Amino acid sequence: MVQTSSPEIREAGAERRSPVPAPSAPSAPSTPSTPSTPEYSSWISQDRSTDAASETMRREAAELVERVMAHYRDNTTHEADAQWTEPVANYSDADRWQRETDAVHRSVPLPLAMSCELPGPNTYKAIDVLGIPVLITRDRQGAVHAMINACRHRGAKLLEPGCGVSKRLTCPYHSWSYDLAGELRGVYAEKTFGEVPREGRSLVRLPAGERAGIVFVSLDPAAEPDLDAWLGDLQPLLEGLRLAECHHYSTGELTSPNWKVTLDGYLETYHFASLHPKTVFETNLSNMMAHDTWGPHQRIAPALRPIAQAVDLPPDQRDPGDCVGPIYWLFPGLAIAGGWRQKIAVSLVLPRTATESVTQQIILLREPAVTDEERQVADRFGEWFHEVVRDEDYATTYGVQQGLKALDGTDFVFGRNEPGLQHFHRTIHQHLDRGATAAPRATR
Repeated sequence: MVQTSSPEIREAGAERRSPVPAPSAPSAPSTPSTPSTPEYSSWISQDRSTDAASETMRREAAELVERVMAHYRDNTTHEADAQWTEPVANYSDADRWQRETDAVHRSVPLPLAMSCELPGPNTYKAIDVLGIPVLITRDRQGAVHAMINACRHRGAKLLEPGCGVSKRLTCPYHSWSYDLAGELRGVYAEKTFGEVPREGRSLVRLPAGERAGIVFVSLDPAAEPDLDAWLGDLQPLLEGLRLAECHHYSTGELTSPNWKVTLDGYLETYHFASLHPKTVFETNLSNMMAHDTWGPHQRIAPALRPIAQAVDLPPDQRDPGDCVGPIYWLFPGLAIAGGWRQKIAVSLVLPRTATESVTQQIILLREPAVTDEERQVADRFGEWFHEVVRDEDYATTYGVQQGLKALDGTDFVFGRNEPGLQHFHRTIHQHLDRGATAAPRATR
């Protein structure tokens, strides 16, 4: 068995100071408890799918395990060519935030839903994005649509945020009704209201498409995004995860600080030992990962603790799901953790203001939770994920948020062992440089 001299691993059992949540963090409790780490089980080793995407995914998974094992043997991690400095003002400047959200969120295809959140005909997901009420639907034929969640009569919101089932979209204000494609179908008391031309009063449509179990929506009604080009060579790997076949178990929300302050914490493993000594660090090694990019998107692949035993096994006896915990990250803010496992945690981070964002935590299961015991296990998994992010990650990043103004005029430094952060910020800079009109567009 390979031994490692990593200080993070040597000190696994050492006493550490528990992180203290920032007092002003809206969602952080005053006395966080340490949730018990859920049990994980691999899915990738049990998958017997023979389609091209699944075979590509398994082949690439075996290669990824070899790369992470090389880091384990050498006690190293993936490193960028150099450090990166980012001005603190780039986090706190409200004008820059507006330019960023215009160049990014209002211009690129946004991953706003998992396909299994709309599991069948006549289902929907309503979500607010940058103050825009968005409604995603699956019509009776199974096609996905997106539209502005506002009635064309007087603008009332048709459905409150969340997922559900509805054969018609009926406005609560005056009962105008629409089908799941957004077509106006009924006008209450039209005899006295006056005739309303149906073709001119459909809901305002937004470009939408579905790929690899993820629904993408563009906030620009005139956009014509090419989703295949947007995902590029990452798409077959996502398809191999078979996310569309998963079951949506729950969705929770957390208020979070500035979107970049929040997302910085998702893109490195450097903090696992210090910030998560009793939680994430129980199952993941710290500061040890592989890193890959596909255009604006990326993947960090941390080493899991069972790699210490698997390193001595022949390749055909290693379970990738036990050795590596890849997190696929779609720009600008969707993280898919546990894609090689039976339970998957998806994080969707969306800006609200220059100082606040919202995080949706979406729990997916490979098999539906039917029995009370299965639901309890799924509940514990979701609760663990929620509490760790709230009490450890976001309690700390709210502290970062509080210090931004005082640190104005200085910069943050991203280490060579933080390539994910470097890639994220470099991509934002590129979008700002190109301007909002440079987002990928082509005929669908």
